[in-house]
Amino acid sequence: METIAQIRAALGPAAPRFAAALDGAPLAEVPAVVERWRRIATDTVAAVERGRAMAEYDARGKVPPGEWVDRTERVRADAERLRTGY
Repeated sequence: METIAQIRAALGPAAPRFAAALDGAPLAEVPAVVERWRRIATDTVAAVERGRAMAEYDARGKVPPGEWVDRTERVRADAERLRTGY
């Protein structure tokens, strides 16, 4: 990503947070703020691409290649703990 517009587009719903971070940053810190958000945008785009690839496998009834650990029960337990406060 080479422009502010590209970063903003890649961030989607988080774009207003990027704009706020830029607006609130002292001028000397603007390059660091842009670089931080560029990394976030790049990671977001990569995650979306991985999710789409996994959805394609799922649509074909196949398991994506690689080693997978089922963490369903852990996620459910964490969610329950957050809901109940325990």
